[in-house]
Amino acid sequence: MGLELYLDLLSQPCRAIYIFAKKNRIPFEMRTVELLKGQHLSDAFAQVNPLKKVPALKDGDFTLAESVAILLYLCRKYEVPDHWYPQDLQARARVDEYLAWQHTALRNSCTRAMWQKMMFPVFLGEQVPPETLASTLAELERCLQLLEDKFLKDQDFLAGPHISVADLVAITELMHPVSAGCQVFKSRPKLAAWRQRVEAAVGKDLFQEAHAVVMKAKDLPPADSAIKEKLKPLVQVLLQ
Repeated sequence: MGLELYLDLLSQPCRAIYIFAKKNRIPFEMRTVELLKGQHLSDAFAQVNPLKKVPALKDGDFTLAESVAILLYLCRKYEVPDHWYPQDLQARARVDEYLAWQHTALRNSCTRAMWQKMMFPVFLGEQVPPETLASTLAELERCLQLLEDKFLKDQDFLAGPHISVADLVAITELMHPVSAGCQVFKSRPKLAAWRQRVEAAVGKDLFQEAHAVVMKAKDLPPADSAIKEKLKPLVQVLLQ
């Protein structure tokens, strides 16, 4: 059996890996794990990833969890163009710096913004306290400012003149609040121009393909009681 990627394109890091693999013509078998049905919590999936999270990778007898680890594994195994994860020490360090920062910053605020603004009221039928949503959106704005000022600066891409895995991880995060109606790029021309460069670099068709699921999330039918029960731990975390 060749490379298998366990993904749900509703998930930001899954989208980053999907775009990366497709763009670099890496052959893989996609195994869809539907998060909103709780499939990641099944005993069968736990055999692939005991952390019960997507994405996950299976390459023969080798399994791997965590999106950044998977992206870097693919970079190294398939000898993709250098700009994705540069050999130059300092250029690579810039990519690593962003990948280390985003976990507890942009990832956190983008996930909360999407769920609190859209998924709770639309999918779960729960209203979020206005002050909770306001605090989340304020934190998102703070992270967006850091993304511009600290990482993008006046460069074409986050780690320099060429696209890298850092840009894929970032753009897929930002499309989460965009799917919920947040005007992430409206008042940020520098960030909007960067988005256009990233889309052009990966190809608009591939970009749209990867984001089709999340952009339609607002049209999801309400969850049934069994799904709500499965997702209760997630709900508690995202409302803290």
